Order: sequence, then C-alpha cells, then structure tokens
Amino acid sequence: MNGNTLHNSAFTLSINQKNSTKRREKMCMSDRHISRRSVLAGAIGVAGLSTISRLTPTFATDRAPSRGFLWGCATAGHQVEGNNINADFWVYENVKPTLFADRSGDTCDHYHRYEEDIALTAMLGFNCLRLSIEWSRIEPEAGNFSEAELDHYERVLETCRKHGVAPFVTYNHFTTPRWFASRGGFTTPDSADLFSRFAEKATSRLGHLIEAAATFNEPNLLQSVFWRKKSLAGSPTALQMGAAAAMATGSKQFTTFYSGDPVIALPHYLSAHEMAYAAIKAGPGDFPVGVTLAISDEQGVGPNNLARLRQKESYGVWLSAASKSDFVGVQTYSRNRTGLHGDLGPEPGIELTQMGYEYYPQALGATIRYAAAATGKPVYVTENGIGTEDDSRRIAFIDTAIAEVKKCIDDGIDVRSYIHWSLLDNFEWIYGYRPKFGLVAVNRTTFERTPKPSAWHLGAIARNGMAR
Repeated sequence: MNGNTLHNSAFTLSINQKNSTKRREKMCMSDRHISRRSVLAGAIGVAGLSTISRLTPTFATDRAPSRGFLWGCATAGHQVEGNNINADFWVYENVKPTLFADRSGDTCDHYHRYEEDIALTAMLGFNCLRLSIEWSRIEPEAGNFSEAELDHYERVLETCRKHGVAPFVTYNHFTTPRWFASRGGFTTPDSADLFSRFAEKATSRLGHLIEAAATFNEPNLLQSVFWRKKSLAGSPTALQMGAAAAMATGSKQFTTFYSGDPVIALPHYLSAHEMAYAAIKAGPGDFPVGVTLAISDEQGVGPNNLARLRQKESYGVWLSAASKSDFVGVQTYSRNRTGLHGDLGPEPGIELTQMGYEYYPQALGATIRYAAAATGKPVYVTENGIGTEDDSRRIAFIDTAIAEVKKCIDDGIDVRSYIHWSLLDNFEWIYGYRPKFGLVAVNRTTFERTPKPSAWHLGAIARNGMAR
C-alpha cells in the first residue's frame, strides 16, 4: 500500500520517545461472493472489449511492452487478509488511545477468499497480482516457523499460476511480528540477520512459484516523511499509543517500521535488504528481486527552492541500493511542491484526493524517468492509484498515468509493469476503511466483491496491451 497514507501518520512517534478465459469466467461467475450484478457487468465488459479499447489509451507503438509486460493490481497482507493478530500494527489498532480510525479486524477476509480474488483478477484481464507474505504469520514467534502458513502461501501462489496470474511477492509490506517489534524492530544490530533468515525460509518453500519479488515496500518513507508539511509525529495521542503498545507487549521499546529512530534504523534496513536479496536470489527459482520505493514528482517552486535537496534526502540512499538489485519499483500517487523553506503543500484550489494530496496522475512519467536514470535498472511500476469515491476520476487518473508510461516506453525506458493500487477497497492504516483505492468494492458485512467500472476499464487496457 501506498505510503502516502502513512506520510502524515504518527509512526515516527518513537523518534520522540527513544507501519483458459472461459474457465476463469465460469469459476468466478459460480462463486457466490461475487455479486450477480458484477457478473453481468463482467459479461458486458468482456463482450464489449473492442468498444472499450477505442476509448482508452493503448500501446500502439514501435516500442510497445514485451509479451512479458505485467499488467496487474496490488494487495498487501495486513490490509486484506484479516485477523493478522501476531503483527505489530494489530497491537497499535487495539490499544487505547490509538490513532487508527478503525481496527483492521476481518478486513477483506482475503486469507480465506484468495482463490476468488485471484480468479477475479484473471477474469478482469490482468496477468499479475502483487501480494505480500506476512512475516508475522510465517514466524509468529522468534525461530518458530509455521509449516501450515508456508503451506497456505504456497497454495496462494499455486492458485495464481493456475489462473495465469504472475505473483509479484513483497517480503515485507510494513508490518513485522510483534515479537520483532517488542525487541526493538530494525533498530537492533541483529535485525538484518533475522529478516534475511525469514527471507531464506520463505524462499526455500515459495521461490519456485514467484515471478518477481521485492524485499521491502517503501522503506524510504523513513527519510521522506520529515519533509512533509504536516505530521502527527510526537502528538500526545501518538506518544500515548506507543506507550500503551509497549505496555501491552511487555517491552521496553515497541518499535515498528515507522516508530524507530531512522538514523539508527537506516543502516539495518539497508543491510536487511542486501542480505535478503542474496537469500532470495539463492533460490529456488530464478526471478528478479528489487525494492519498491515511494517516489513523488518533486517540483521546485520559486528561486533557491529545496526540491533537489528533498529529492536527494528522500530517495538517494535507496536508489543506490536499488541500483545494486535487479530492478527499482516505482510507487507514485502525486507530486510534492517545495519552496525556499520546505514543503508547500498542495497548490491552492487544486483538486484533492481522499488522502488530501493533489490529483496529479501525470506525476508517474516524471518518477519513472527519475528512477530509471538514477539506478540504470529496469523500472516496475508497482503501485499507482487514487483514493476516491468517484470512480470516473479513477478512470481518468488511470488513463493519464498509463499515457505517461507509454511516453516513457516510447523514449526507450525499460518499463516492465503497471500494477495498480489496489485490487480491493481495503484497510488503509490509520485512515481505516474510509479511503477507497480499490478497483473492486468489498461489502464490509458480507465480503461480497463488486468490480467497479474502473476495473473493467483498466482490464480492457491490459488485455489490449498484452495482445500487442
């Protein structure tokens, strides 16, 4: 999930205290959790692909993506699986006071409904699903690996393969086991060893099924968050939540992804990435491994602005790490405006998304170019999307963003995926269930899935793109 959800959160609090087509269609249509209305829409959508394609951007270009181009959507374990009770953020959600608007609870119940969601992904027209494996499930206690949970994720990846959906696996999407947080998280000297041990164990079981993998999701947020104009870091509620989490777990310092001193944590994260990269590349499996970064289009305003400094501090060290990996994952939602004295916030009068940042889909072209130039590596767009209740704005956002991807490819940049955030309307961290990023709506009571028009729209683009 998109890091902008967390940019304004209080997860930096502890720095003040030393996160076959027919067969597929038949399978999806027979599933009682997908609404009959959405099935009808699907039939219309599939039958009307040629009409839809005329209305949407295509990759009609001499430098069109290869047959291996990944068109997909994304999920993250804690945000969709439900009842991730051994995770650090579960503790935050359930203490008092808390900054979380909602508890994650059952969320989308993807843990039990993954086959339905994967079948739906394929039916919509996508050939890739980005997902994460939950460390807190696989290693619920230090050194105690759950064979049952490894079996579960093996079934998930096998289901992806059965439906012709390439699994793009993230090894850590913010959350860690509560035992790991209770001992200081990534501020401890042996944290990289512990994470690479997990990566080695998971790969030994799952590697033969993986298409591509990322060690971490948006680890650079530890650096970029300090440039944000607004932050809840150090607020009374944030501090009280951190203290309550420590008390609830009997730890001296309960340290999550967003609650450790970044100066101390950064070298451990970099070592963890490097060691996990080596562990994953050791196999089994032969697939690209990289890291995904939250990158905004950094725009300077006025003379002597600090945009280039902000860019360097927010991305530099992690782009360097990506340059030693197989690819860089770009995750873009908007732009940042920076003046002489720092962050200027959104331009007055401009349209804002549910997350409070600018509606600016053209940012993706700039961030792809920047990441490609900085690393010299292939670019995978691993997240791009918009939080909105207005699905027509999501469709417009998608069209503009994909047009930017096309321009980059036309200019010879090696772009290998467009993965939309997100497949489902899911749990968006401290904002709970209010922001709607999903291509598919989820009924919070029945868990019924209903594809939105944007799902069919992007699926049509994906089908057209893959045919070229």
